[in-house]
Amino acid sequence: MDVELGLIEGFYGRPWSWQERTDTMRWLAPHGYRFYLYAPKADPFLRRRWQEPHPADEAAALHTFARACRDAGVRFGVGLSPFEAYLDFGDTARDALREKLDFFASLEVADLAILFDDMRGDTPDLAARQLEIVDWIAPRTTATRLLVCPSYYTDDPVLDRVFGARPEGYLEQLAAGLDESIEIFWTGEEVCSREITPAHLRRVAEQIGRRPFLWDNYPVNDGQRMSQYLHLRGFTGRPAQNGEFIAAHGINAALQPTLTRIPAITLVDRYRDQADYSYGEAFARAAVEVLGEALGAMLREDLLILQDVGLDRLGEREAALRQRYEGADHPGAREIIRWLDGGYRITDEIVQTQ
Repeated sequence: MDVELGLIEGFYGRPWSWQERTDTMRWLAPHGYRFYLYAPKADPFLRRRWQEPHPADEAAALHTFARACRDAGVRFGVGLSPFEAYLDFGDTARDALREKLDFFASLEVADLAILFDDMRGDTPDLAARQLEIVDWIAPRTTATRLLVCPSYYTDDPVLDRVFGARPEGYLEQLAAGLDESIEIFWTGEEVCSREITPAHLRRVAEQIGRRPFLWDNYPVNDGQRMSQYLHLRGFTGRPAQNGEFIAAHGINAALQPTLTRIPAITLVDRYRDQADYSYGEAFARAAVEVLGEALGAMLREDLLILQDVGLDRLGEREAALRQRYEGADHPGAREIIRWLDGGYRITDEIVQTQ
């Protein structure tokens, strides 16, 4: 089944380095990953300080990375969160947005995502205000694909608890006002969905008048609780039949760039192998491909500890893990050691300020 796959860098916490982005993008491209959406929560110039230009060094790095994506045959995209622009979309906001779009044009951005998540949403005319912004952007962007993340991008009531109760009919109003060429992100029945089924996707497609563009929050492991674990297992709960009901499938990456590649490969297997897919076997093959024979086998032995126990409950097992992985000269092993050191911990303060 031919499904467009891509990587979304959309997590909280320590961002990947430019070398890590480039290496991961180039590594996944031959496996069929056709787009890369740059939207790290740690880039303030795409979020809370979106009205300011990127510093010269960051702008240069973005140019270099965008060119590397094009050279690899990967669509380069950017996710812009025009923080609270819907509260006052006047001349100041429009001028800043025009400058930002000019910058994206200089990057030759193929995919532009307008992200309305992570903001208060309990405004009765929320959909109308957001449509005003998208309608203003659409004729002015040079991107060939425009995507929108609604403020309420899942049925999960956790969004209502955190960002206020969703206005009645919000999603339907937003979708009805968007041109049918504009894609709409959806994460499933939950923010981090355990399972995504064809039945659910069919219902959402009817609700928004188009196939949803799947923003899959696996293997992402940001957040205070999730950063306690390494997300390594092969994809489960995503039947290959989902491909018939989605526009594309993007996965939100984990904090660990090298280890992210392991579950990413298994998603390719999931769609290709269909009824013959085995997530355990897919993980084992991917671990060896990413880490090599010896280290891949070691990771398989430790999978239950790394993904299920949690950093603060390792106890005496922490010393054993350190001994095993400190001697391995591989970036994947170094990511495990950094995780043991607490280098990937996410706090509530990080989530609230990025």
